[in-house]
Amino acid sequence: MQFNIADAVRHMGIPAMTVAGVLFIMGLASLTVFIERLVTLRRSRAASRRFAGTMGAHLETGDFDAILTEAEKYKRSHLARVVGACLSTCRHTLRTPGASGMTPFDRAQASMERFMEQTGTELRRGMSVLASVGSVAPFVGLLGTVLGIITAFQGIAATGSGGLSSVSAGIAEALVETALGLAVAIPAVLAFNYLSTTIAREELGLQHASSHTLERWAERMAGPATSAAAVEGSTNTKRALGLHGVQAEALA
Repeated sequence: MQFNIADAVRHMGIPAMTVAGVLFIMGLASLTVFIERLVTLRRSRAASRRFAGTMGAHLETGDFDAILTEAEKYKRSHLARVVGACLSTCRHTLRTPGASGMTPFDRAQASMERFMEQTGTELRRGMSVLASVGSVAPFVGLLGTVLGIITAFQGIAATGSGGLSSVSAGIAEALVETALGLAVAIPAVLAFNYLSTTIAREELGLQHASSHTLERWAERMAGPATSAAAVEGSTNTKRALGLHGVQAEALA
């Protein structure tokens, strides 16, 4: 008796079907996380481009009120959240005296470090699902393989012979489970690596934007900047926002 994939699936027993169902759920979960993260990051990058186009000039002139107003309009932009949180933190540190003897700049910097950690956690939401599926799915498929081999031996015991007809169902079942495990694990690993690289790039850009915003605020509090410092600040702003995926031309 010859078996194709459809025949093997139809002849699966309850244990093998259970394993296949678990693999299907794992694959669906990893696909859901990947699409959700991909859509979220692309929406954030698009909103960040629009936000950068409006806040670049305000940042150089020190019009922080206008930047905060613009940041409120771009809820999906991680860049807008970081810049808005940075300026809000700076204002709060000026109004609230520090008990530890730290300067307002140091306290704002420490607060932004904690905020950036929270932002990184939000960016990586669901990544543990991809990591778990990529590492566990092959072993779940191996479990199905073992169950298929057991079915093959049961066929031998039932027929009293080791012919191909008595073991083909179990062997086909084992191979299908192995293929399912790999088919779920490989895309999950690829999706995890792609998102990890993309998120790391986002975090780097956001960190640069946060640091530069703090520097511009400190310069503003210290006094008017010289023309040379202003030109250098403009270049640094374009570079910092450019690392976030924002075109420097948008700030020109």
